[in-house]
Amino acid sequence: MKLLRNESQRRFIRHRFSFSFVYISFAMLLAVAFLLFTASGCSQKASSTSGAKQARLKFAVSFPSERSSNPLDGRLLLLISTNNDQEPRFQISDGPATQQVFGVDVDGLAPGASAVIDHTAFGYPRRSLAEIEPGEYWVQALLNIYQTFHLADGRVLKLPPDRGEGQKWNRKPGNLYSQPVKIHLDPARAETIKISLDQVIPPIPDPPETKYIKHVRIQSKLLTDFWGTPVYLGAHVLLPHGFDEHPEARYPLIVFHGHFPYDFSGFREEPPDPNLPPDFNERFRLHGYNRIVQQEAYNFYKYWTAPDTPRFLIIEIQHANPYYDDSYAVNSANLGPYGDAINYELIPYIEKKFRGLGEGWARFTYGGSTGGWEALATQIFYPDMYNGCWAACPDPIDFRAYTVVNIYEHKNAYYLESRWKRTPRPGRRNWLGEVSCTLEESNHRELALGTRTRSGDQYDIWEAVFSPVGPDGYPRRIWDKLTGEIDPETAAYWREHYDLRYILERDWKTLGPKLKGKIHIYVGDMDNYYLNNAVYLMEEFLKNTKDPYYDGEVDYGDRAEHCWNGDHTLPNYLSRLRYHRLHIPKIMERIKKSAPPGADLKSWRY
Repeated sequence: MKLLRNESQRRFIRHRFSFSFVYISFAMLLAVAFLLFTASGCSQKASSTSGAKQARLKFAVSFPSERSSNPLDGRLLLLISTNNDQEPRFQISDGPATQQVFGVDVDGLAPGASAVIDHTAFGYPRRSLAEIEPGEYWVQALLNIYQTFHLADGRVLKLPPDRGEGQKWNRKPGNLYSQPVKIHLDPARAETIKISLDQVIPPIPDPPETKYIKHVRIQSKLLTDFWGTPVYLGAHVLLPHGFDEHPEARYPLIVFHGHFPYDFSGFREEPPDPNLPPDFNERFRLHGYNRIVQQEAYNFYKYWTAPDTPRFLIIEIQHANPYYDDSYAVNSANLGPYGDAINYELIPYIEKKFRGLGEGWARFTYGGSTGGWEALATQIFYPDMYNGCWAACPDPIDFRAYTVVNIYEHKNAYYLESRWKRTPRPGRRNWLGEVSCTLEESNHRELALGTRTRSGDQYDIWEAVFSPVGPDGYPRRIWDKLTGEIDPETAAYWREHYDLRYILERDWKTLGPKLKGKIHIYVGDMDNYYLNNAVYLMEEFLKNTKDPYYDGEVDYGDRAEHCWNGDHTLPNYLSRLRYHRLHIPKIMERIKKSAPPGADLKSWRY
């Protein structure tokens, strides 16, 4: 991990040992050979016997006809925890506190029939049931139900549809699960533990509307045609103060990109709840962070309604899909034309309904992490539609630094290979460089949750968005999910279609004049996921641009973790709650510099 930009990352080294025998007489050699032969036979027998014992534990999981009268497809998950602080389904993560999960695909599982999970099921962090120590555990099972999609291109895919939860398998309405039960497990014992999926996750109610927050949902023709079934896009719209009192006003639009939003985030029209029990935030090591979040949301409401605040429309988009909680807001061979659907269907609908100015000089976008990548990609792929992007801690924007992997030159994503050792590549660190998981661990967790890019998680969605369609109709793997071996053909496809730095450099002659002054990128130099590495490479290109010079900004937060957004005055735990207050003044400066002659600069400034 890096404390300074040019220091070497820590490495975890696996030692290998060798043994040699020196000066053994012929007689002793015969004796040793005999002993080794005898020991070898005994050892194999013991190992075989031990393996058989370890493989004897099984789980038979079924669901009653009351939960579904039809056969079901999906990913069946067995969850095992050493505690009951939460249900096991809520305890699977990349970090050291994770509990255990095993997964198997089920196709046409009938009511009352059992799906078996045994030592052949792939698991995380322990790969097999054989590796579980005997003891008392809390055990739960869950079926992440798949829907069959008949796509316009003839593909038939089984995928987990989003049901309003933002593609979270452990909270998805309609998924079946069992109540956690404390059981003594011994993998060597020949027994079959029966589990009934007799619980169902209930529907999620629609969020309420208020004077300021409205919700829209439209059926996208572009996406419906692609998926062969009705597909909807949604958005939460924050109306400016005085919207009803000024019917003549037309407003600039800000798109706040990010993960799936249940409601418009960070806006609270009433003071914080004085009776809210304070929580402890593990990431920021703060007590009462939930109270801070409510206070900052209320502070934004007061800022939004203040007399000198510029009046904008701000939207957060709902574009969850069968692969993730959002689409990355671009067109994709696997997800469909989400970029066009958002920009040519949803945005015009919102601007018409809520009196947007509807012109490129009056649209802006910002966001962090996934939203940071989306903000920058949207500005690049739709350069005339937007007048500036502010991208914080963006997901990899140069695939020579796909976190810590160069997908064009490295052979293996999980390990640095050398003559005498294999060094695991890190997946997550803190600001001190302490590593809490490796790339292999993160990807194996996803593999346990879903095959064929169906985990609904981070590496799988990058693969679903960036990859071409594979031979089986699902996204083509950028690397073997089990071994980490990189596919150079898929990497080449990624470069041509989604490597943002490469695309800018390749097309700067035509893109440059349209993007001058519009690109602003921020990242902490100790980003937890090493996203600063790609930003360094992007900065190297941008600062050397000519005809025109990019005339934007790239900035780094000293020792700042994910997701630093450009504020040097506040700690990360606060600045991440102030995107709007941070960037609206910058947008106003951009409008002053770039609004065309005759632009409406008055109707929305009341």
